[in-house]
Amino acid sequence: MNLQIVMEYTPEILAGVVVTMKLVVVTMVLGLLLAVPLALCRNAKSKWLSIPAYAYIYFFRGTPLLVQLFIIYYGFSQFESIRQSFLWTFLSESYWCSILAFTLNTAAYTAEILRGAIKSVPQGQIEAALSVGMSPIKLYTRIISPQAALIALPGYCNESVLMMKGTSLASTVALLEITGITRNLIAETFMPLELFFLAGVIYMIISTIMIGGFKLLEASLSRFRVEI
Repeated sequence: MNLQIVMEYTPEILAGVVVTMKLVVVTMVLGLLLAVPLALCRNAKSKWLSIPAYAYIYFFRGTPLLVQLFIIYYGFSQFESIRQSFLWTFLSESYWCSILAFTLNTAAYTAEILRGAIKSVPQGQIEAALSVGMSPIKLYTRIISPQAALIALPGYCNESVLMMKGTSLASTVALLEITGITRNLIAETFMPLELFFLAGVIYMIISTIMIGGFKLLEASLSRFRVEI
């Protein structure tokens, strides 16, 4: 392995970290905002709410993220109505197409994580809260949400790390994040081993930082844990 190549091109590949982290942060925030109502709909007794949410989650969990990205980036452009609408301002750019695909995908996985976490809150606590006249809003904010968040955190940490690594697929639609820059450099230098190794190390460092952050968050939320 040529370490000189690694040292020489480290700054250029690090420039892609900014784009990668923008993708991760925007995607996870939007995905979480979408996942919360999806999880509530999945747990709803009404089939009018649960079935559409289930169908959404089933589709995005059952199809590859790369296919979803290609459908959004390449597929929507064939519709004249979309090209003539305001949506084309966003769908014509690889950055926003990537954000949309990643958001829709991670929302499905996060919704299932949250659904399972909500179901895991002890039923006895819910019944006790209702018996003293607690409203549904207070029940969710004071009893269910804090405990469900703690239960869901390990799974959500895994999903966040997987999505961070999944942002490498954005390079297939010409977005220059870490993998995109690395592929361009390999085309110039013909040094795939060194440059892909460097990209892998960068992804590993980001993953380690993210996992550490989630562990700190889990520790801060541990005060809501109720021992049964």
